[in-house]
Amino acid sequence: MEKLNNEVTPSHRDLAPDFKEKYFKQVLDHFNYNSLGNGTYDQRYLITDQSWKKGNGPIFFYTGNEGDIWEFARNTGFITELAAVQGALVIFAEHRYYGKSLPFGKDSFNIPEVGLLTVEQALADYAVMITELKEELGAQKCPVIVFGGSYGGMLSVYMRIRYPNIVTGALAASAPILSTAGLGDSRQFFQDVTADFEKFKPACRDAVQGAFQKLNTLAQQKGIHCIQSAFSLCKTPSTPKDIHQLMGLLRNAFTMMAMLDYPYSTHFMGSMPAFPVKVLDWSLAQKASAFILCRPTGIVYNSTGQLTCYDLYSLYVECADPTGCGLGFDSYAWDYQACTEIEMCYESNNVTDMFPPMAFTEQQREQYCSKRWGVVPRPGWLKTQYWGDDLATASNIIFSNGDLDPWANGGIRKSLSPSLIAINIPEGAHHLDLRESNPNDPESVIMARKEESEIIARWVKAAMKESS
Repeated sequence: MEKLNNEVTPSHRDLAPDFKEKYFKQVLDHFNYNSLGNGTYDQRYLITDQSWKKGNGPIFFYTGNEGDIWEFARNTGFITELAAVQGALVIFAEHRYYGKSLPFGKDSFNIPEVGLLTVEQALADYAVMITELKEELGAQKCPVIVFGGSYGGMLSVYMRIRYPNIVTGALAASAPILSTAGLGDSRQFFQDVTADFEKFKPACRDAVQGAFQKLNTLAQQKGIHCIQSAFSLCKTPSTPKDIHQLMGLLRNAFTMMAMLDYPYSTHFMGSMPAFPVKVLDWSLAQKASAFILCRPTGIVYNSTGQLTCYDLYSLYVECADPTGCGLGFDSYAWDYQACTEIEMCYESNNVTDMFPPMAFTEQQREQYCSKRWGVVPRPGWLKTQYWGDDLATASNIIFSNGDLDPWANGGIRKSLSPSLIAINIPEGAHHLDLRESNPNDPESVIMARKEESEIIARWVKAAMKESS
């Protein structure tokens, strides 16, 4: 594909893809014929054939991740831009147990009903959906390219590994397939969040590090009323648990700003200004006051300015993912996955990073998950099932990562073979390359998208040739 600009490729807004929302009758349990017989549920998906060369063009399939599928469709405009150039059918599939794809309705998060929420079941959903829709649409010979960002990117990798008979290639953006399989250093993630702020202003690290230390001292000296007033908390923090919750909420605010450090304002996972990392008033940093931590709270949790106070326990929920699970039903689903297959024992320590010491060990994970969901995590399963860092025999996967993204070093940063290609984006935040083209895009993401589109075009051409 050519360089993404208005002269060559219409923007996502110009295209205004006419996604139709549909439901697919999906098998409840793909792997046990006895448990639920032929029970089904309604899996939501979005589809547009606006650019499709019917029966000949490829199928671009987004492997939905931990949220409402419309949220991803609205924030993944690169796929529809690419579809316009390559004549592709576009499908965004919602992950089971997220959005409106609840297999047991409001009872989906009861035990044992939640037990059908696994990576394996989700991949099988996508494999069945692709196969049946191809048949229904007369697209049996159309190659399928899967796309995904973050956990969705992990699923795209796994789809190519598990179902190479169905999927021709995968673009996995910001996919932390190593760190979520328990590989690497548990300190890496928050160290990388810290590095984002440090890169912008070196004094920032020391300022925030000192601010968390001062906040801790203030809490120990019973300066709780001062804390409540400064942070506009709805209730006075009265226990060590409340202070721990405040620390988690603050750490999560910095994490969100680093992940979503896009060069323009966005409304993805909340509202964020352009370059949120640079928005903070670091002139206050000179004194390393505990209250420089207030600004990130406002940016992340009160972008509309409508909250008059912050409820610690409703804005941020501590869970089996130390980077946050979000809120509502989707957060239950992700918490359960973080208690079973997805390993995220990440810790901060105020030494290698700027955050308060907050450990999350395998033992703590096991205790939490046993109490919350009645499950014992099985460390190592993701690595066993989906190859971990032993990917040499796989093929046709692009691993893209942005240097501003704290998840990047949990993924593949170096090409492993001519068809396992790493694309690094120096000025890229969390899967920036999957977003629609924007006048404020840095050159590095424009070039990354160009390379991705050329590789995908080659895969499609080779697959077409093979099937003819």
